[in-house]
Amino acid sequence: MHTVTLINGDGIGAEVIPATEQVLRAMNLPLQLRYADAGFGTFQKIGDALPKETIALCESSDAILFGATQSPMEKVDGYISPILNLRRRLNLYANLRPAKRGDIDMLIVRENTEGMYSGRERVEADGQIAILERVITVGASERITKVACEQAMSRRRKVTIVHKANVLKETCGLFRRVAFDVAKDYPDLQVEELLIDAMAMHMVQRPHDFDVIVTTNLFGDILSDLAAGLTGGLGIAPSANIGSGVGVFEPVHGSAPDIAGKGIADPRAAFLSASMMLSYLGYVDDAEKLRRVVYDTAHTGNTTDTTHAVIAAL
Repeated sequence: MHTVTLINGDGIGAEVIPATEQVLRAMNLPLQLRYADAGFGTFQKIGDALPKETIALCESSDAILFGATQSPMEKVDGYISPILNLRRRLNLYANLRPAKRGDIDMLIVRENTEGMYSGRERVEADGQIAILERVITVGASERITKVACEQAMSRRRKVTIVHKANVLKETCGLFRRVAFDVAKDYPDLQVEELLIDAMAMHMVQRPHDFDVIVTTNLFGDILSDLAAGLTGGLGIAPSANIGSGVGVFEPVHGSAPDIAGKGIADPRAAFLSASMMLSYLGYVDDAEKLRRVVYDTAHTGNTTDTTHAVIAAL
């Protein structure tokens, strides 16, 4: 028996996570499913986006399935993104974002704990200057590259290291140097490198050429949305956050407040995230079955109908 904590979060998370619960229950697996609260809506209610009760449930789980979080565009005193908080608290340093359609089958391995998302921002000169510190460390660069190489060994054995070391000579220079050092331990892999701007162009021109892409936090965040756009959109883009703690699995699409509550959200990204979760928990055959069914099932335009269609095909 595995315990899974479900977190709706904000917006359409409250629609796609209950839909995913229906799918998981229909699969008749030995899973104990329970809900916990988190998100900006939770922060507005109780002043905490990730309550201590939720943290306790997450830490005692075997896996976590998170819907979406609606982070405000401007700074709100006391608010910390619950998904970023979970990643750091559980030391989930690797963000895995697969993108598959036709002959396109790539996996973006994004460093999840540092870079430009390290939280080191400040304002100076009476608000006239904003400064961001980009943190890149040897340790984080080593472990994310190892994850990418291990993933590639079970795929098409090709890794693309993405950086901007021609301009960001210290931070990206360190990441690039460490990545190539780690890759030397995997002689069976084909290893290449591309600058981030060139990578964006080549992903559009020849996406089928890429297998595993490893990069820093912000670059990975951007490239994964580009990959989603090449393979069907955010409605079918899943992700996994893995590391030394309990894995967190989440659809990439965000809270989508413009369609929340209308019953039209595409739940397939959440279903595919659940498939990644099942594989993580050891239900490999069930995970693959769910993945195939989801990719073979079109979104009907209605969350409930799409959910029923997937369940019927399982």
